Amino acid sequence: MGKAGRALKQVLESYKISQNKLAVKMSIERTVVYRWTHERTDPTGETITEITKALLEINPDAARDFVKLYLGEMIEGKEDAARDIE
Repeated sequence: MGKAGRALKQVLESYKISQNKLAVKMSIERTVVYRWTHERTDPTGETITEITKALLEINPDAARDFVKLYLGEMIEGKEDAARDIE
C-alpha cells in the first residue's frame, strides 16, 4: 500500500501545496488527502487521474512530478524495452 500516497506527499511538500488546497480543488474532504499521504488508504486509479487533473490546475510541474514519481519506473521500463526492440 502507498506508492501513490508517498508520491503525492512528496509532491505536496516539494511544491508547498497544502492538503487542504488539493482537497478543495478536488471537492473532497481534507481528511481523504491526509489518509492518502499517510498511507492509510490508497486512491483508486480513477482518483489518481483526478489528483493529476487537480495538480495541473494548481501547478503543472507538480502534476508532472506526481506522475513521474508514481509511474516513473513503469514508464522507464517501457522505454528501455522499446529501445531493446529497436
